Amino acid sequence: MSADSIVIIPTYNEKENIEQMIRKVFSLPKVFHLLIVDDCSPDGTGQIVKDLQPEFADKLHLMERSGKQGLGTAYIAGFKWCLEKGYDYIFEMDADFSHNPDDLMKLYEACFSGVADMAIGSRYKTGINVVNWPMGRVLMSYYASSYVRMVTRMNIRDTTAGFVCYRKQVLQTMELDRIKFKGYAFQIEMKFTAWKHGFNLVEVPIIFTDRTLGQSKMSSGIFKEAIFGVMDMKISSWFRKYKKR
Repeated sequence: MSADSIVIIPTYNEKENIEQMIRKVFSLPKVFHLLIVDDCSPDGTGQIVKDLQPEFADKLHLMERSGKQGLGTAYIAGFKWCLEKGYDYIFEMDADFSHNPDDLMKLYEACFSGVADMAIGSRYKTGINVVNWPMGRVLMSYYASSYVRMVTRMNIRDTTAGFVCYRKQVLQTMELDRIKFKGYAFQIEMKFTAWKHGFNLVEVPIIFTDRTLGQSKMSSGIFKEAIFGVMDMKISSWFRKYKKR
C-alpha cells in the first residue's frame, strides 16, 4: 500500500509500548507508514517489530543499529532512509504515547495545506499543556524553551518539541550531516536550521502526556546540552551561509 507519509520512531527498550503504538498508528483513518529505528534494545524491542512485519507488509520498516547512539543520529539516519524512499511528509514521534498518534493528522494537515513547511506539536502554544510531569520538570522545560527563544530569536514557544512533521523539501535543503547535537538539543538545532533556511515553522497545539510504561530517557545532561549548546549554535550560525528556500 502506498503512502505519502512516514513516521519515524526511535526506540531503546520500549517493549511495553511498541506493539500498541504500531497498531494504533496503523488504525488511523489516513495511511501512515512507520520506520522504527532501534538501537539494539536489550529488552527485545527490535524483535517485537520483526514479528509484526509480516502482518504489516510494506508499511512497517525496521532499521537496526549496533548500539545506543543518541536520538539525533537515529533521526538523521531515518531521515536519509525516508528521503531515499520518496516520502513527501516525514514525522518524528516518541514510542511511549507521550505524543498522541491521533495528533498526526493535525500535523499532516498543517503541512499538506501549505500552511507549514515544518509543523510542530507544541506543548506551550496555548499555555502549558503537559500531563503527569512533576512541576520541576515542567518549569525546566518551559523556561529552557524561553531561553532558546531569547537566544535564537525564533518565534517558537516549544523549541525542544519532538513531535514534528517535515515537508521533504525541508530535509532535502538541510545539510543533515552538519547537524551535530545528539540529545534533545537536536530538536532545537533542527528547528533553528529550518528557520535559518527560510522555511515556515508552525506550532500546532497538542496535549503532552508523560509515559506510563517503560523508563524515561531524560537526564540532566540532556538539558545541559540544550542550554549550553544553543549559544554555540547561535554563534556558529553567524559564520555559515544558509541556502534560502
